[in-house]
Amino acid sequence: MATYYAVHPENPQRRFIGRAVDTVRNDGLIAYPTDSCFALGTQLGNRDGIDRIRSIRRLDNRHHFTLLCRDFSQLGQFAHVDNTVFRAIKATTPGSYTFILPATKEVPRRLMHPKKKTVGVRISGHLVAQALVEELGEPLLSSTLLLAGEEEPMTNGWEIKERLDNQVDAVLDSGDCGTEPTTVIDFSNNEVEIVRTGAGDTAPFE
Repeated sequence: MATYYAVHPENPQRRFIGRAVDTVRNDGLIAYPTDSCFALGTQLGNRDGIDRIRSIRRLDNRHHFTLLCRDFSQLGQFAHVDNTVFRAIKATTPGSYTFILPATKEVPRRLMHPKKKTVGVRISGHLVAQALVEELGEPLLSSTLLLAGEEEPMTNGWEIKERLDNQVDAVLDSGDCGTEPTTVIDFSNNEVEIVRTGAGDTAPFE
């Protein structure tokens, strides 16, 4: 059964964040809120966690996972960011965006795009998500909590607890989330490509 944490949205309780991070470090899988919608999160090297996300969402091996990063310093360890791209990302971050960038050697090969050698990265503006990666000390491997066959992500933490009780290890609930995933911007080909329109405004990239 999944442990349920009612987390304050503006002042996340450190004890709950700490317990959730302990779950991640012990090869667990959590559901947590972001500034776009709920997401699934596990540790970078957790193969079983990745397989569990694929199973829950019925994803194939071509799916791009996202690294939820604490800040630009951490993001830069896992993705190559030139000055022009840095300025564009900095102007819209933290926010509801995922950026596709060339991966560094720090990214496990299985998390890269098999041909392009790219990785998705983001910095969330949600205080609970920020607290998680701050406590974890490394990026959280993340994927939108959108179930197969459904058009929108679940918005309610208790519903997630009820429906995925035997599939995740913890649910962090700080109130209802939105129904739109992040806007995905691809910078990997030396030009800007809007891959998916979501919660983030696309105007800065058009």
